[in-house]
Amino acid sequence: MTRVSIELVPRSRSGLRAELAAVAEHLPGADTINIPDFPRFSTRSWHGCAFARPHHRAIPHIRAVDLNPREPLPMAAHLDQHGIDEVIVITGDAPGDMNARVYNVDAEAAIRRIRRELPHLKVYAGLDPYRQSLSREQSYLERKLEAGACGFFTQPFFDLRLMDAYADLLPAGVEVWWGATSVTSEGSEGYWRTRNHAVFPRRFEATLEWNRRFACELLTFARERGQHAYFMPIKADVVEYLGGIV
Repeated sequence: MTRVSIELVPRSRSGLRAELAAVAEHLPGADTINIPDFPRFSTRSWHGCAFARPHHRAIPHIRAVDLNPREPLPMAAHLDQHGIDEVIVITGDAPGDMNARVYNVDAEAAIRRIRRELPHLKVYAGLDPYRQSLSREQSYLERKLEAGACGFFTQPFFDLRLMDAYADLLPAGVEVWWGATSVTSEGSEGYWRTRNHAVFPRRFEATLEWNRRFACELLTFARERGQHAYFMPIKADVVEYLGGIV
């Protein structure tokens, strides 16, 4: 059965609660909330996921570089307390604040540790179609599966043809959450092209209408394959972006 998640950024607790209420009221097809982790915000991903419970299933992002190998996993008790049994593990970017403490831990090592210490959790990893060649990303995905990941959350796609190419790389039975985001300005499009090296089709338009149409296409793509979808509303009202689609 296809699941649908909405990715919400916990910039503030009041803002997060308001977005969660809007999703619950207007997007009945969304059964899951996933929340990225930004150390600069006071609300970490696992705290934000607690606000989504019990109405939605919740999946926090865990940054590998934040995990001190000599200390207990900081989110373990909180996940258990709120019935959260899925996480996404990413390596994580270096912090802008040079005083912030990070560790030499990558996604593979973090996946192994979480699977060893919290074996009841389902652990997803990241799939980024833009950071390296297709063959190298395939090898990286295979190493993450060997480390204990059960599937992947992708970086947002903008082209079904590229999605189809990556779908062919993955073994049968691997769970995939295909991602889309709202890019509705030239500035946002430029950010994705320069920062993330995203690939846009020639027919792309930085309009809400184009992004809504692609959200429909991506959801159909996921359903036809028995996989999942998630949507990241950035600088767009979540209901205007996905209302009537999810």
